[in-house]
Amino acid sequence: MAEKALSRRGLLAAGGAGLALPVLGSGAYAAAAGRGPVRADLVVYGGTSAGVIAAVQMRRMGGTAVVLEPTRHIGGLTTSGLGATDTGNTSAIGGLALEFYRRVYAKYHGTPVTDDSPARYTFEPHVASAVFADLLAEHDVPVVLDARLRSVERRGGRIHRLVTDDGRAYEGGVFLDATYEGDLLARAGVGFTTGREGNAAYDETLNGVQHRDKHQFVHPVDPYVTPGSPASGLLPGVSADPLAPNGTADEAIQAYCFRMCLTQAGDRIPFPKPSGYDPMRYELLLRYVRAGWRGPFYTTHQMGGGKTDSNNNGAFSTDNIGLNFGYPTGTHAERARIHAEHVDYQQGLMWFLANDPRLPESVRAQTAAWGLPRDEFTDHGGWPPLLYIREARRMVSAYVMTEHDCRGTVRAADSVGLASYTMDSHNCRRLVVGGVARNEGDVQVGVPAPYGISYRSLTPKREQCTNLLVPVALSASHIAYGSIRMEPVFMILAQSAATAARMALDGGGVVQQVPVAALQARLSADGQLLQWPPAEPGEIVVDNASATGVTSAGTWLTSTSTSGYYGPDYVHDDNAGKGTAWVRFRPELPDGGAWDVALWWTAYSNRATNVPVDVEHAGGTQTYTVDQRSGGGKWVVLGRHTFVAGTAGSVRIRNDDTDGHVIADAVRFTPAG
Repeated sequence: MAEKALSRRGLLAAGGAGLALPVLGSGAYAAAAGRGPVRADLVVYGGTSAGVIAAVQMRRMGGTAVVLEPTRHIGGLTTSGLGATDTGNTSAIGGLALEFYRRVYAKYHGTPVTDDSPARYTFEPHVASAVFADLLAEHDVPVVLDARLRSVERRGGRIHRLVTDDGRAYEGGVFLDATYEGDLLARAGVGFTTGREGNAAYDETLNGVQHRDKHQFVHPVDPYVTPGSPASGLLPGVSADPLAPNGTADEAIQAYCFRMCLTQAGDRIPFPKPSGYDPMRYELLLRYVRAGWRGPFYTTHQMGGGKTDSNNNGAFSTDNIGLNFGYPTGTHAERARIHAEHVDYQQGLMWFLANDPRLPESVRAQTAAWGLPRDEFTDHGGWPPLLYIREARRMVSAYVMTEHDCRGTVRAADSVGLASYTMDSHNCRRLVVGGVARNEGDVQVGVPAPYGISYRSLTPKREQCTNLLVPVALSASHIAYGSIRMEPVFMILAQSAATAARMALDGGGVVQQVPVAALQARLSADGQLLQWPPAEPGEIVVDNASATGVTSAGTWLTSTSTSGYYGPDYVHDDNAGKGTAWVRFRPELPDGGAWDVALWWTAYSNRATNVPVDVEHAGGTQTYTVDQRSGGGKWVVLGRHTFVAGTAGSVRIRNDDTDGHVIADAVRFTPAG
């Protein structure tokens, strides 16, 4: 006889402990111990933020879903210390991802969640966990913990089932790999890569070896055990590898760390001293401090509740540089060893900074004022359970996202979501260059604007697998992945992937055959943003680079130095020639009547706060004053005015008596609804 049904809460508690798991049908979930595989429309491997969102979206579309998480932690890095969300442009976040951050705000303020609710992008780990728990409960999504993948069975070009270590099988119409590591895609026989491509692979400029100046030693530090003696060997963490030319391909992986949640509360847990603590691991840092470095040694971004999201900061910090290369394709035992090594390194680092008597008292006191919170990660002594896997496997599909997508010089027509964060790689190696220690691999280059992510980068090549979607370990070059690899983007892409899965199930089950136009229409209806800037119905945009409609006087310089511009570039007056320069934007309006006029500029601290903008309309001219030090990278509505059809109206940006650089970028006219 079938045992009584397990609730979602029961499944969370059951984990991989051998208790009855549910068979998923079209109705309520029912448990049937020992009666064959678990079945669902969507089988999600990986209970990361992406995994949760994918399952919720499938449930909202009327399908069934199960989430299999190989650890005992749900929510990925979003609930494991990464509370300072790497957002890029928050205006590019839509759909369920935006709903998640609105729910975070509601948790803090005790308010209902609506389509107009504010979003909060900084939060304590337990608050993010509560939001995910609400979403799972509201949508009756079963979650199985300790469900580590043992094998994948294929039939033809499709995944038929996967089996976890406890012997339980899971069958689905579509499978979704939501792991940071890309474990399911690899077991399914889908092509992938690791490490860094050379610049030549995709005609990029920021891939491969990169010897740059960020998170770099600013004082020379001797790397040898006996200073000045190469024969004595290198200090721990320093590699004997030579520095290759910039742009060279290799197998290096950007460094991992734990995103620590720190507090200065009176009941804080002091930093523990690892049992295998070795002060020689921090000898290079000691020498760096003696050379003059006084910090910072880590970040202390405030999340709320007096707690931080503390990340790597500086040449020698929480990143365990060069000690993760075997992780992406490693066995469970190898990964466990790397995880433990990172725990020992980072806990040892914090103990060293707080206690080693050879350090200045100011350094020790500064660190000892912090500790681990007693109300976070209670099963791990206040330490985050998950290592920050910044990059592991990356699928290689029919479309590889590259630096060109990030820069906007290439635009995928099948966009299913936007990314907007800086092209960001942490350091990969610590080497000897010119007799001193140097880090290599850090890249921090902004993108000009949010950009679309191709649906094809989420789907394997059709000949490899027809019912798998990969929204996390997606198809991207190393440097493009450095921009895409942010938690809001993973949630965005997971919603889009689950939507595609539902449509595939309704149309033959092949994810590569999902009609892109129909998919994009459904995503837009669900609040997903697919292009930047989002288009308004009937809008007319005149850009500074438009072939017609733009005239100017005085001297204007073209630039792309500040990100967030519309189109290929913007122009500025170089903070010179005041009172002599203007740019006029004249639209070709198809109809007369009321139109909303909006302005676009790039904001920066050197911009003018008092830019005069003349809107010439049917009733005359109205002048607005615009502060261009803020509000950039989006449309800012000036007002609603009446225009006659044709080219009678215009918007003119002047630099008369302005107190900084004046930017002329784009103007939008939208018919009043």
